[in-house]
Amino acid sequence: MLGRISFIGGGVMGEAIVQGLLAKKLLKAENITVSEPRRQRREELRKKHRIKVTADNREAAQTCEILVFAVKPQDLGKVLADLKGSIRPQQLVLSIVAGARLGAISKGLTHNAIVRVMPNTPAQIGEGISVWTTTRSVKESQKEQTRLILRALGKEVYVDEEKFVDMATAVSGTGPTYVFLVMEAMIDAAVHLGFPRHIAYELVTETMRGSIMFAMKSGKHPAELRNMVTSPGGTSAEALYQLEKGTLRTVLSKAIWAAYERTRSLGEGHDVSEGNER
Repeated sequence: MLGRISFIGGGVMGEAIVQGLLAKKLLKAENITVSEPRRQRREELRKKHRIKVTADNREAAQTCEILVFAVKPQDLGKVLADLKGSIRPQQLVLSIVAGARLGAISKGLTHNAIVRVMPNTPAQIGEGISVWTTTRSVKESQKEQTRLILRALGKEVYVDEEKFVDMATAVSGTGPTYVFLVMEAMIDAAVHLGFPRHIAYELVTETMRGSIMFAMKSGKHPAELRNMVTSPGGTSAEALYQLEKGTLRTVLSKAIWAAYERTRSLGEGHDVSEGNER
């Protein structure tokens, strides 16, 4: 079902998609092209995955049915300028650029079939979750192609309104950052107690993994699960008191809201057409 795919940008997330496509055998390496300005990175991708590479964005765009934008937000303007007017009507453009709105991409390319996706870091091991939406011009067959691509990275959630992609950027897209910070803090605390760091790391990572799996399999609300392990006057109760005293919930809420506002500001940094083709 997938035709040839080209990537504009050969960074971490772009490579994660390439790896997923190859691992799931959705495409052969010869049908994947990556446009990347850094010569050393191009060679690294070519040798590692045996895909085609180029430094020419237009060349990459001409050889594919699906074009993936995997560049940093600050580089998107140049990419749009490079490719404006060169995208064929039947091509699908899939963007994973944080904050970049459908209207901005559509206007910048003078092209209507656009998919906007927010993946996250666990996509690199096939355990990610991607939230996505499209313009009205995207055909059902192209939506199915998008699902195939995103399922190679983990799970996918389609949303009808673009605002939910901005929200997902703050929750699931940035979410691994919050988890890693909590992991780091717990490991450091365990080392402070006296554990060797390698044991502290194993205790924390296995506890987090097991807790998440338990939560998913139980289907219970997190508050109910927390109450199950919190005995009156016990260690959990004392620890929770300190966490609540330190306003952990409020800080996390503020962090997610700040990430959401930053996502919105990144989108406002591009020329967005109010006539967004939705």
